[in-house]
Amino acid sequence: MRFPMRSLVARFAVAVVLPLAAMSFAATTAAPAHAQQMPAGAKQPGDFPRAKLTAGMFVIDAAVAANDADREQGLMYRTTLAPNEGMLFVFNENAVHCFWMKNTLIPLSIAFMRADGTVTDIDEMQAETTNNHCPKNNGVYALEMSKGWFSSKGIKPGMKIQGLPAAQ
Repeated sequence: MRFPMRSLVARFAVAVVLPLAAMSFAATTAAPAHAQQMPAGAKQPGDFPRAKLTAGMFVIDAAVAANDADREQGLMYRTTLAPNEGMLFVFNENAVHCFWMKNTLIPLSIAFMRADGTVTDIDEMQAETTNNHCPKNNGVYALEMSKGWFSSKGIKPGMKIQGLPAAQ
């Protein structure tokens, strides 16, 4: 049986092109391959206590991680932060507290602070890495924000963050 050329092209389109288009659509609408599910028992972002901090004229909406479990989870598994949203880590001792980015899906900047809120060090951290990020100075607070936040706002070591909850 003979088919006109136009009929063959139409059949080819239906048999090959449409399924490929469907697969392409599914791939673009699916979650990114690197996205991870929040593990059972992990705190949801809205479940952390919050603090309103100020850095110069900027107001920061910070989730507060003041116990071991909350500090261990931190911003892991989050895929976004609001423009002035971050996480404040509160420690029980004045020491060098190091951070890494395992299971943290977004790049972050971190400011390390003394008990009086003075920023001592700022570092930039890449997503999903296990490099240690340690301050040069002892401190009791660390504040994580979206990567580049501190530099874009002109926040530098020596400046103070106000509104910090009391260290324990």
